[in-house]
Amino acid sequence: MPTPPKAGLSDNSIGALAYFTPIMAVFFLAIRRYNKRPFVRFHAWQSLVFNVFAILFGYVMFFFLERAAFLGPRVVLGLMCLTALLVFLIWLWCVIGALNGKRVKLPVIGDWSDEQAYR
Repeated sequence: MPTPPKAGLSDNSIGALAYFTPIMAVFFLAIRRYNKRPFVRFHAWQSLVFNVFAILFGYVMFFFLERAAFLGPRVVLGLMCLTALLVFLIWLWCVIGALNGKRVKLPVIGDWSDEQAYR
């Protein structure tokens, strides 16, 4: 008799879901069922740090571009759109990597997240 499939989400889908909001990442780190899995912990930690970094970088960039009136509104808008596109592409790369079962390590925070996954 074959064994029935496991109920619930796979680690790959949970790792990808952690990138959608910081609240989901905190949820996966807080619930015992999920926080014992190193793959899920890695993506949840990386998602949290990436979200904080992206938000802080957005505020800093907005602060500086707001005062850079000499560039002109089209250049400022273009830089803001380019930055938003870059953040989106990094986010998408992480989500697709998690869905494929890979640990996509971001340059600055990936190693730290990997250490936190095995604590």
